[in-house]
Amino acid sequence: MTDAALTKKPGLRELKVNKTFMLFLAAKIISRFGDSIDSIAYSWMVYLLTGSKVLMGTLFAINFVPGILFSLFTGVLVDRWNPRIIVMIADLSRGIMVIITGLLYWQGLLQPWHLFLFTFINSTFECFATPAEMSLVPRILPKELLLSGNSVSSSAGRIAELAGLAAAGALIGLIGVSGAIVIDGLTFVISALLIACITVPIEPTTQTSVASTQPTTYFQEFKVGLKFIASHRLLLVIMCVATFVNLCLTPFNVLNTVYVKELLHAGPIGLSILGISLISGMLSSGLWLSIKGSNFRKSVLIVSGFIILGINYALLFIPVSFPIYPLYSAAIFSFGMGIAVPLVSTPTTTYLMEVTPKEMLGRVGALFSMVCTCAMPVGSLLAGMAAELIPVHMLYLILGGLLMIPAGFLLTQKNFMKI
Repeated sequence: MTDAALTKKPGLRELKVNKTFMLFLAAKIISRFGDSIDSIAYSWMVYLLTGSKVLMGTLFAINFVPGILFSLFTGVLVDRWNPRIIVMIADLSRGIMVIITGLLYWQGLLQPWHLFLFTFINSTFECFATPAEMSLVPRILPKELLLSGNSVSSSAGRIAELAGLAAAGALIGLIGVSGAIVIDGLTFVISALLIACITVPIEPTTQTSVASTQPTTYFQEFKVGLKFIASHRLLLVIMCVATFVNLCLTPFNVLNTVYVKELLHAGPIGLSILGISLISGMLSSGLWLSIKGSNFRKSVLIVSGFIILGINYALLFIPVSFPIYPLYSAAIFSFGMGIAVPLVSTPTTTYLMEVTPKEMLGRVGALFSMVCTCAMPVGSLLAGMAAELIPVHMLYLILGGLLMIPAGFLLTQKNFMKI
């Protein structure tokens, strides 16, 4: 894209010359690239190491436990501390843990208990890194560039994910699972070094003020946020529906490796193809929403998303039952699931921001996220146990059908259909 084309969009020229933001963006791109490689290599390693669907489900559940335990408190700590230092330490620590995991697997010393411990530690660091990154962006960019900066950052992250998924299968074939995991660890280290080069002014008085007042007001503010959600019936309905959907979708994340290897008879490259298809669908849908989404009610987009999601989830049954080019037909249905995700998530997030007072958005958003996330460890454990009794493709068929329930329920809610 030429400079002339870039300047047609307000703010893009300013972003290009903002060296601090470009360093932050480079760190995020490299980190997301590594995450995508890890999503294939790590799940493949867990499957090869344990061979147990129950253990895979349990390990996936452990990944969400720190978020449930700590997410409401890490935001407060991030406000007190320097977010740049938090991101740098979190990335460096995660990089070291991931490299250790890869080296232990390479030497044949990795045990299942290592995976549980390392997953919990890494997820705990992520609980700090996520709000710290969110806090860092407004310190790097002026208010008028936030929308452009977030859009560029999100798009660049998706492209990096696609590149990582495309490279994962080839890397595993060339240097093995352990080598691919070590590369992911190195991307965290590089990201930490780039963040270390960023200069972000921190006002000591603001930090001191927050630190001195927060301990006496935190739980009072937490109760206010809780009361707000409890008093907003439509928000409660959406939160309950989102929790149910997460419960149904978790088996797809937990058992995708089993689905690809045992039922589609494909290797890591097959897992990469499904991942690329999913993210490509999300990119396509996100682009369409940015152009045409405002022409539709949020309720219509959300219900349509649930229907598309449920249909394509259930259709993953077909490549196994009628194996004509099974991997490619599964990729088509994964693409369909990807299309559905932004149709549900983007209008939901927008509505949450619209109805919540700005001064309460952090608390309400954290509560909303925590409740929705609670379904994931439960879904992970149930998925592992169910897969021992029911073939994975049959489980996908059942859960896809269950996703039609929230669509039908929301259609009966007159207040919801007005938004």
